Amino acid sequence: MSLRVGIAGYGLAGRYFHAPLLKGCGFEVAAILTTNAVRASHALEDFPKTVVVQTIEELVGQKLDLVVVASANLVHAEQAAAALKAGIPVVVDKPMGRSYEETKSIVELSTTLGVPVSTFFNRRWDSDALTIKQVIASGVLGQIHRMDSRFERFRPEVNQDSWRENMSAEDGGGQLLDLQPHLISTAIDWFGKCELVTATVRSIRGAADDDSVLVLRHDNGVMSYLSASAVVGAPGPRIRILGSKGALVINDLDPQEALLRVGKYPAGAVWSEPTTSAAFIHRGTEIEEIKGVPGNYALFYSAVASAISIGTPWPISNDDALLVASIIDQARIIGTHA
Repeated sequence: MSLRVGIAGYGLAGRYFHAPLLKGCGFEVAAILTTNAVRASHALEDFPKTVVVQTIEELVGQKLDLVVVASANLVHAEQAAAALKAGIPVVVDKPMGRSYEETKSIVELSTTLGVPVSTFFNRRWDSDALTIKQVIASGVLGQIHRMDSRFERFRPEVNQDSWRENMSAEDGGGQLLDLQPHLISTAIDWFGKCELVTATVRSIRGAADDDSVLVLRHDNGVMSYLSASAVVGAPGPRIRILGSKGALVINDLDPQEALLRVGKYPAGAVWSEPTTSAAFIHRGTEIEEIKGVPGNYALFYSAVASAISIGTPWPISNDDALLVASIIDQARIIGTHA
């Protein structure tokens, strides 16, 4: 019997990330919440048997096993709370909340009610992220002391149709909330707990914040430099990790997002297309290509299905979601005055 899932929101996150991954992992997309007529037509085109509803109350009344909140950041907390109060486990697209306090309120409600909630830090299942964990475990880099991780693009003009690029931080807009959660959450996954050392958060194009650099110090001594920017005419490598015996460099973004955007999905929770990013070990002028690990976001929802069905751990700890939210709050305070 397939687990029944309801998706709140059917824009970029709902249609091109969550829906195809849920389908690939064997969930039944039973209901979709959207008030947008075009997106409603997309929902029925993609899932002819789904029920399209216009309110969160209607969504949680559909006898669901899971609710995925993939709507604008502005309503994450409200929609997550409605599902939790209905006794339905919830996955919230990142960021779980717009602030530490909002994130904490969702986690505390989940704990009080005994209904699970988790957040979608899918970049932990990028090819680069999985390859890095393998390389760290091998010890080939020696003592690691520094990591640079980037989501850098060159989009000099603001997209007027994107709420992420135009909404205020208070309403959930900006790249600090959009891309830095991925950079912070993967850094935590690789190197453990950390604290924010310094940050800059700026708006170069005059709309929502679109250029941020965060510096983290991990408890194990590694320093992470995290750059999220829409205004980089010469983007740096996706990842560079420096150790006493060499460096790991991964230049390109994991291909899964591009595949999802053109309608591909991992049927049976397995990709039929290649999902590996090229990875290289540098030792000065000596460069060695190594075999990367294929990326697979479906592993997130496979773990969610297992957690719901047999009580195994959820794929992302709420402690990590809270730490990410805390760092973002701190970065906004220090960074906007830098």
